[in-house]
Amino acid sequence: MASGSHDKKLETARRLLEETSPAEAEQLPSLPSGFYDAFVLKGIRVVQALQPGTLLCHFTVPSRLLVSKLACSAPNSGGFLHGGATASLVDLVASAAFTTAGLRTRGSPLEMNISYLDAAFADEEIDIEAKVLRAGKAVGVAVVELKKKSGKIIAQARYSKYLGAASSKL
Repeated sequence: MASGSHDKKLETARRLLEETSPAEAEQLPSLPSGFYDAFVLKGIRVVQALQPGTLLCHFTVPSRLLVSKLACSAPNSGGFLHGGATASLVDLVASAAFTTAGLRTRGSPLEMNISYLDAAFADEEIDIEAKVLRAGKAVGVAVVELKKKSGKIIAQARYSKYLGAASSKL
């Protein structure tokens, strides 16, 4: 792939994940609402597209995405990255990885299987790496891994998404 084309795809992924103003979100049809952008997306930094279909991001866990200690009945529970926030990060970064492979991402997630292996806490820097395993005419499959800087895995996910049919005929 030509370097200019690769750079353009990386920039598209960066725009999808890092630019979160409501006006910009409306121009990018694959992004969710402005509220959601500010709540989850804010703080994702695209590091590099290692190759087409592979994307590495850094994310500092904000306190707004933690499980509340009041919401947990077990002693000493809470204060860690919420599972729903983790699922949202999987969805967003995997979708951006599809764009680095030159694929449309206007479709909906079909399936997500996430193994939660460890906890991430407020202000902890984590890496999120997504890799497209396969992309057909209408469905794509990716894997996503969230890791601590120490290398310890926080979560592993397998993600499938409807990419949109190649034509408008059903």
